[in-house]
Formats: sequence, structure tokens, C-alpha cells
Amino acid sequence: MSLLQSQPIQTHTDARGHLYVVGQAELVRPFRMQRAFWITDVPEGMVRGEHANRSCTELVVAVKGSVRIWLTDGHEENEVVLASPDKGIYIPPMVWCRLTDFSADAVVLCLADEDYDRSTYINDYEAFLLEARAHS
Repeated sequence: MSLLQSQPIQTHTDARGHLYVVGQAELVRPFRMQRAFWITDVPEGMVRGEHANRSCTELVVAVKGSVRIWLTDGHEENEVVLASPDKGIYIPPMVWCRLTDFSADAVVLCLADEDYDRSTYINDYEAFLLEARAHS
């Protein structure tokens, strides 16, 4: 599995500006959105994420500004900089993510296929590695 599962975002541009669309028909892979949240005003040097989820898939888009995302499934690791609202990155279950280097104007949108459930999150990296390697 490639950790960098890119998702193009449908874009409509005219004299009035840009309109970006994420609907079920536009998604490259099956994904039914249950929840949306966004991250803003991250102070310089701060890190977000630092977790994996056992069952939830997310689509992350930098709708404004930029963010660096580091991903690992416990074996392969990859890093991407999102800096355009016309591209997103899928984060499948059991992939650790770390979000860093937020631009001052960053607005990072996350679409998730499950409601929030604290019990499905793994917040300790070493525990994640043990669990990820046990499932491979």
C-alpha cells in the first residue's frame, strides 16, 4: 500500500474565483463522510496529529496555506506538503500521522468516515508500532 494516496479535488474557476467540490461521485476511492473538522491558528513550531486510528479513514486538504504531513504504517514512511486546495491526502486506518510546519494562514480541513470515538485512537507511537507490526 502506498502511504501517499493523493486525491484530486474537483475545481471550478471563473472570474468570480475558485469553487472546490468534494462529493461522493468525485472521490477516487469509496469514502462516506461522517464528520468534518478543521485546524487553524496553529502557533509556529507546534505539532498536531501524533496519532493513528484503528478504523477511521480521513481525507486531509489544506484549503488555505500549507502543512507538512508525515505518515507511517510501521513499515513504510512518507512525507507530503499540502499547499493547494485542489489536492488532498487519504490517511487510511492504522497509519500514524504527524502534522507540522503549518503556515501562519493555514486552514486544514479533515473529512472523516467515522464519528469521533476516543477508544479507536492510538496516541503512543511505540504502542502503535507494536500493534501495526502485529497486524502485518
